[in-house]
Amino acid sequence: MRIIADQFDKNAVVTTVDSLVNWARKSSLWPMTFGLACCAIEFMATAASHNDLDRFGAGVPRATPRQSDLLIVSGTVTMKMALRVKRLYEQMPEPKYVMSMGSCATSGGPYWMHGYSVLKGVDRIIPVDVYIPGCPPRPEAVLEGLLKLQDKIMSSTIARKA
Repeated sequence: MRIIADQFDKNAVVTTVDSLVNWARKSSLWPMTFGLACCAIEFMATAASHNDLDRFGAGVPRATPRQSDLLIVSGTVTMKMALRVKRLYEQMPEPKYVMSMGSCATSGGPYWMHGYSVLKGVDRIIPVDVYIPGCPPRPEAVLEGLLKLQDKIMSSTIARKA
């Protein structure tokens, strides 16, 4: 059978390995929520049918870090919980991403000045990729944060840096 050049050009897809792998990563995020306060309730509202978090590729939240590639820290992180958050992060497989959801997870929230037992931002113990502001943030803000994370994933490379 002879392939005509016009038909071949219409059916061929040319891309880079980075684009293909990053597209697959951004379209199938497996979040693990670490809900500690009222922000966890807002994340439940984001995952509900009205906002439909699943259409962005962040499907059903996982209960174990070994099955997750996205850690969503939502709520007040105390010094006692900080070690657990770090351990969960270390147990996640590469590549792994972190979203800091709400004022408490980002900077300690209203407890930053007088709360001696409150961590003044989760970025002090683990690297954060996306910050979602608000107290608590609206579902639209969480979806915007997810889209920003997907943009970051698409701009990354799978080649190791020296």
